[in-house]
Amino acid sequence: MKGRRVLVTGMGSELGSLVASMLEAEPWVGQLEGIDVDPPRRRLRKAVFHRIDANNRSHVVDVVSRFNPHVVIHIAVWEPDARVNTRHAVSYTQQAATSFLGAAAECPALEHIVLRSAASVYGRARGALTRPDESAPINPTTEFGRMAARLEAIANDVGQRAGVTVGALRLAPVLGPHVPSPLGRLLRLPAVPFSALADPPFAVLRDADAAHALVAAARVGLSEPVNVVAPEAITAWQAILRGRRLPLPLFGPEWAMARRLSHFVGAPVPDHVIELLHRGRLVDGGRALELLGVTPAQSTPEVIDRLYAWPSVVHVRPATPAPWQQGLAS
Repeated sequence: MKGRRVLVTGMGSELGSLVASMLEAEPWVGQLEGIDVDPPRRRLRKAVFHRIDANNRSHVVDVVSRFNPHVVIHIAVWEPDARVNTRHAVSYTQQAATSFLGAAAECPALEHIVLRSAASVYGRARGALTRPDESAPINPTTEFGRMAARLEAIANDVGQRAGVTVGALRLAPVLGPHVPSPLGRLLRLPAVPFSALADPPFAVLRDADAAHALVAAARVGLSEPVNVVAPEAITAWQAILRGRRLPLPLFGPEWAMARRLSHFVGAPVPDHVIELLHRGRLVDGGRALELLGVTPAQSTPEVIDRLYAWPSVVHVRPATPAPWQQGLAS
């Protein structure tokens, strides 16, 4: 097991760089390389990073085939309205999967593929307390869910062609201080909309717990899907009260205006977040300990409290005017 070569796609993202930093401390990892269009968000001591656009197929193939990884952790996934709009998120995620996983499929040393997926693959909840497990059918009803389902299909196809195992981690919405999240932005607004007709429960996941799960999946060679979600649940109303925000109860027709206003103030609300607020989002994460050997350390209420504890940008006037302002002050 020692001396494994591990490739992290999407290493430039906050989650990808967090996974890479954890992999650097894993004794079974021999060499660690990453690939992304953006550089890592944190300082890495051992990892080798390649800044390559997924569209540059020849360069991707050259780098990946030369490294010849044993394990690929694919985190190159763009959640709609997290960093880019929905149209670009779909395009970038598809390009990255086709380019990075396609190149890895040609590597003779490849043994495992670990994939970041999403709980949205299960689609619209049939009831407020519905908790699908990994045996539930995939039936996505949002664009993010369809993206995750397509990603799993691509990875499974690559796994079959290359004769390697594939493990998909269906993560609950990931929240962290530096993780771009449309749900996190919405909940941190001064006035937070919620459904007055239904306030269903949902669960989230701390960024560090998501990273630990991805590293564990690579360590054990996960060969099937697994749900990863923080214990306990919360509703939008409860989250608003914990964050001391102004609750904004909305009925059906008012959501269209609220979405436009939210987009205007820099917190766009994609359809999978709307679905979460109207239908809830709970999954059964009971097999995580069995399959991964780890479980999330923080509960959903604790993750939400941590969300509201993040520092906000505060503009402080300087005690002494800048040189170019001194003339104006006089």
